Amino acid sequence: MQISKMAAEGGGKEMNEIKTQFTTREGVYKLLTHSEYSRPNRVPFNSQGSNPVKVCFVNVNDQSGNGDRICFNVGRELYFYIYKGVKKAADLSKPIDKRIYKGTQPTCHDFNHLTATAESVSLLVGFSAGQVQLIDPIKKETSKLFNEERLIDKTRVTCVKWVPGSESLFLVAHSSGNMYLYNVEHTCGTTAPHYQLLKQGENYAVHTCKSKSTRNPLLKWMVGEGSLNEFAFSPDGKYLACVSQDGFLRVFNFDAVELHGTMKSYFGGLLCVCWSPDGKYIVAGGEDDLVTVWSFVDCRVIARGHGHKSWVSVVAFDHYTTSVEECDPMEFSGSDEDFQDQLHFGRDRANSTQSRLSKRNSTDSRPVSVTYRFGSVGQDTQLCLWDLTEDILFPHLPLSRTRTHTNVMNATSPPAGGGGGGGTVITTANNPSTNGNNSGANTPGNSLPIPLPRSNSLPHAAAAAASTPNSKGGGVMDTAIASGVSKFATLSLHDRKERHHEKDHKRNHSMGHISSKSSDKLNMLTKTKTDPAKTLGTLLCPRMEDVPLLEPLICKKIAHERLTVLIFLEDCIVTACQEGFICTWARPGKGGLLSSQNQANSPSGTVV
Repeated sequence: MQISKMAAEGGGKEMNEIKTQFTTREGVYKLLTHSEYSRPNRVPFNSQGSNPVKVCFVNVNDQSGNGDRICFNVGRELYFYIYKGVKKAADLSKPIDKRIYKGTQPTCHDFNHLTATAESVSLLVGFSAGQVQLIDPIKKETSKLFNEERLIDKTRVTCVKWVPGSESLFLVAHSSGNMYLYNVEHTCGTTAPHYQLLKQGENYAVHTCKSKSTRNPLLKWMVGEGSLNEFAFSPDGKYLACVSQDGFLRVFNFDAVELHGTMKSYFGGLLCVCWSPDGKYIVAGGEDDLVTVWSFVDCRVIARGHGHKSWVSVVAFDHYTTSVEECDPMEFSGSDEDFQDQLHFGRDRANSTQSRLSKRNSTDSRPVSVTYRFGSVGQDTQLCLWDLTEDILFPHLPLSRTRTHTNVMNATSPPAGGGGGGGTVITTANNPSTNGNNSGANTPGNSLPIPLPRSNSLPHAAAAAASTPNSKGGGVMDTAIASGVSKFATLSLHDRKERHHEKDHKRNHSMGHISSKSSDKLNMLTKTKTDPAKTLGTLLCPRMEDVPLLEPLICKKIAHERLTVLIFLEDCIVTACQEGFICTWARPGKGGLLSSQNQANSPSGTVV
């Protein structure tokens, strides 16, 4: 209804025209019609009442050089194909595996990239009735079913992901607002689990499973109010960003089970979330039709983007187009021509971008200029691409309402027990309670500790008390970690592939998020409902005029039905809509033969 209304207001034909090409400053992106994946009959799926189409990829490193595999769900069906991308046309007649489910529908899925081989892959599939299945679509085996009797959670699975660096741990979110940590080696038990409170804070609580023998789930997280719609791990796997129907983004230190920071949507629920390649920024989208950029380091909203005309369903960073350029330390002037020469869009591989972003954060290198590219798709059937540039990240002219100067390049590591010393100077006019409470924190994906201003800071005296190792507040934290997390660590973190050897720096913690009472009562979850009217105009949710408003580089209608997938690959962009069509968009210069065929067979394609 919303889309047809838009069409009527927009003058009809042009608004309804589906784009098959679009142009950005790096060149022309082209839809490869021969690389479209769908159900074998290619008939549009009647999506009424069904779960969103989702897509996931894995590379099995086979000898043929074509190791990419794609999995997608359409209604009650799940498909597993060889993905040929921009190289060859899709052959829908030969799925490697196809499954049709009765009584429930697949809602989400995720491959384990650590264990994938040409002979075997581990694929987790979440379902609308609450179960999670572990399957191997290459061997065509079903190895395990978790929450089979729905004793753990009876609600729809909204997100499932393997824990980064682990061969056996995975995390599952439900529309109940709960998350569960599982180990594939453990069983779920034949009775409903009993839980023991591990940690409790503002609108969240974490429990361990109380049993004589180790069983699933290892942990139960109760987060916010309403459905927990999506979560995403930081690039280094240490932090977890969650978005919920209550409109909150909550970022947790996953290993320590602690809340790092929060943000509130402008309106309605948040539906999707992603991290920048270096872990410095988080983008969330949802029912306010906006994309919101949140700084992990500063714990605040730094920009919003307005381009969609309906709910934003997916946000994702483009690791391959994010550009990083070295520049002279004190060079603040230059012609537009010189500036354009410094931009290199779409030429860096993801690992190169990652290393250059980390170099940008080191103290011994020359300053570098960075532009982050991210994209979004929505229920308005539109794809938007956005650039997050230095003038937004580090504005030279501070806003009169909030004077903020962040000297990232000169940030130094604070002492192990110290608080706010170091190279980041932040004064926030509308938050006087931040005095002296900058905490040292590691940016995900970057080992350099950067002083961290907390949006939920303590008054000065309390902050000083919290920073004292032997203070009562520190004792609560130490006790909680010693009693609960040590058990969790031995159960779950032992099998991580990557161990972080760098010394962990002690951080201050806002004790407002830690309950000193260890009880199973969750009064805090029901008592501390946040009034949206009270958050507007605060650091949790700045007013529209208080933060920069981004405009999309492009905003194009690319489907007839609402869009549910956006994935950036090295040679292409992959999108999908609720009709069950998975589309491949060749990056500039990457289409090859398929692009030529596409031009010959699609003369009506619109170049914009």
